[in-house]
Amino acid sequence: MPDLGLEVLWKGKNLYRLLAGLGTACQISLVSAGLSILFGIAVGILMTWKNPVSRAVTRCYLEIVRIMPQLVLLFIVYFGTTRIFGWNLSGELSAVIVFTFWGAAEMGDLVRGALISIPVHQYESAEALGLGELQVYRYIILPQTVRRLIPLSINLITRMIKTTSLVLMIGVVEVLKVAQQIIEANRMSSPNAAFGVYLTVFFLYFLVCWPVSLLAGALEKRWR
Repeated sequence: MPDLGLEVLWKGKNLYRLLAGLGTACQISLVSAGLSILFGIAVGILMTWKNPVSRAVTRCYLEIVRIMPQLVLLFIVYFGTTRIFGWNLSGELSAVIVFTFWGAAEMGDLVRGALISIPVHQYESAEALGLGELQVYRYIILPQTVRRLIPLSINLITRMIKTTSLVLMIGVVEVLKVAQQIIEANRMSSPNAAFGVYLTVFFLYFLVCWPVSLLAGALEKRWR
């Protein structure tokens, strides 16, 4: 039987360290996703306004996020702003800032799509009943929008969990960083440790993301 390098997982607290690193990645992604949903709803509403200034600003924001890689944004926030402004940002906080900046734009575009998909007669009927603009959004439009957005929001959480692998580049000790440390520490005694450790990381990400994806699919199918 080929040596898969899995034996290093049982040395010391290596498996526990991997799970702790996965917990850090999930914590960053869940906080970022929660903030992204809140800010994304506001951004999405702004995107639907007919005001040319708000449309131009939100459009530029969305295009910057689409064009700029997340890794570059991480470097700008963690390495760039700390030197320019002299503040002390931790890697975790920098990651939350960047992923929220990215996620809010993605969520805003989803909200915009959901809002414009609401039939026009829904607005007209609400206005005919004497509801004001804020009441139309609060009681008619937003409940329908949120229902359509829940499956898409869950998918955004899955994407954020996977994207947290980038934070190892700014020194955050998450699951991939721990994996690298384990492989380096066992480089001589277990030459095949890289295969076994990264295979374990793959299954850990799968075990976290797969149920979330199934939930999103089930909700989307139920509410279609």
